[in-house]
Amino acid sequence: MDLRGSHTLMTGSCFATEIGRRLQDEGCDICLNPFGVLYNPASIAAALERLETGEPFTAKDVIRRVDDASKGLVRYVSYHHHGSFARETPEAFLENANRALAGACTAFRRADTCIITFGTGWVFRLVSTGEVVANCHKVPAREFRRELMGVSEAQECLAPLIGRHPDKRWIFTVSPIRHLADTAHGNQISKSTLLLAIDALQRRFPPDRASGRQVVLYFPAYEIMIDELRDYRWYSPENKTHPTAEAVDIIFEKFKQF
Repeated sequence: MDLRGSHTLMTGSCFATEIGRRLQDEGCDICLNPFGVLYNPASIAAALERLETGEPFTAKDVIRRVDDASKGLVRYVSYHHHGSFARETPEAFLENANRALAGACTAFRRADTCIITFGTGWVFRLVSTGEVVANCHKVPAREFRRELMGVSEAQECLAPLIGRHPDKRWIFTVSPIRHLADTAHGNQISKSTLLLAIDALQRRFPPDRASGRQVVLYFPAYEIMIDELRDYRWYSPENKTHPTAEAVDIIFEKFKQF
């Protein structure tokens, strides 16, 4: 797939960052993870809806994160962002977050292609509000309820957004990074949920009969890693869960041929 000449928004897991940076290096116009790395369908959908409305972040969105209590190290971020957005004051966080939001809103409006990489179907929901958070930011575990999204719930997060923007091409993929903290079985259940949700979206938005144009596409990064690059030499020696740079290069070359 040649994205040169296209305007592309790319969001999702750290695997999205790996592929997005390679696309940028090849001269593609990529707006990459404007909220930082996101993992679950609910948080990704919320981020895209924020880009659709352009609603700015305010003081009510800011949370206090204790990075090192012994040193009094405190930073500020939000439940909508990855930890890379954390800043030393609420004002600095909001200035940075809203600057990134403004640029990304423009990119979303211009985008003819949106590439979304799901990482996990497991979510953390704030007990106090019921909100699914993008990141727990070291807040005590008792503040959250951990849940596995259902297939219908996962696809319903994205379906209304796609329905409002059928002019865009929506490419989905599932990160090949294994989340073994969920156990091997929990990881497989999670990935299966994501794959089934994407399949449901493809059936919900079938190709146009007249032109054959597809609104929703699926690129099998997960299957390439699991089935074609199954040997452990393709995984990082540090954790045996992340693909090596060489494995990502192979998947990237296959994506360019997609």
